[in-house]
Amino acid sequence: MKSYLAAAIQMTSVSNLEKNLAQAEELIDLAVRQGAELIGLPENFPFMGEESEKLAQADAIARGSETFLKTMAQRYQVTLLGGGFPVPVDDGKKVYNTALLIAANGQELARYHKVHLFDVDVPDGNTYRESSTVMAGEQLPPVYYSQELGNIGLSVCYDVRFPELYRHIAYKNGDVLFVPAAFTAFTGKDHWQVLLQARAIENTCYVIAPAQTGLNYARRQTHGHAMIIDPWGVILADAGEKPGVAIAEIKPSRIEQVRRQMPSLQHRIFV
Repeated sequence: MKSYLAAAIQMTSVSNLEKNLAQAEELIDLAVRQGAELIGLPENFPFMGEESEKLAQADAIARGSETFLKTMAQRYQVTLLGGGFPVPVDDGKKVYNTALLIAANGQELARYHKVHLFDVDVPDGNTYRESSTVMAGEQLPPVYYSQELGNIGLSVCYDVRFPELYRHIAYKNGDVLFVPAAFTAFTGKDHWQVLLQARAIENTCYVIAPAQTGLNYARRQTHGHAMIIDPWGVILADAGEKPGVAIAEIKPSRIEQVRRQMPSLQHRIFV
């Protein structure tokens, strides 16, 4: 593993595939011009709109998103994560919320179907029922082993509240945890940063957390603050509340240092 720059992209995606992909390309270009070699796009990067609309367009969104990710990775010669997009399943009645990691040559490296679905009545009055259109994945997240970029584990948004998922990635020798999200503004202000820091600290891993921000549609307001956090829990980059890019260096020496100073993963009693 070498030292390199990673980027967590922050978007305000809407219910228009073409607009969203154009915005994503601009931000990928910005990240690449700043030297990023590993880039993550947030959950719902190609589409954020009403669930019925998403389901009706799911096939087009899925095909367009996968083609876009492979094209961008090859064009810019970067490893690229598409942090979550709908892939039809169950005869088109539902979709998987799918994260896809693509190599610089355009080849698929890892695919993850979001396991934990956001079925929550938020105290701000909004109700979310992700399971109404999304089928939960049944597999633990994959870890992609890269000699250059380190061992990369995938997750999506609401997963961050389930530490056992990230401990699985740590068991698999993960170095970098991806947490692409569309966190609600109400929960994000209290929980987003502290949850990301906890996942980084307890697993002594880097966390790369691309994010949605702003008003996406109707009353759907997302928190922003795409972040990169080091294995000690230090926030290295924060994109704030506007679309943009959080960029920071991923250093194997830092992982080694923290794991030497705080060898908590070696002290586990219960597995």
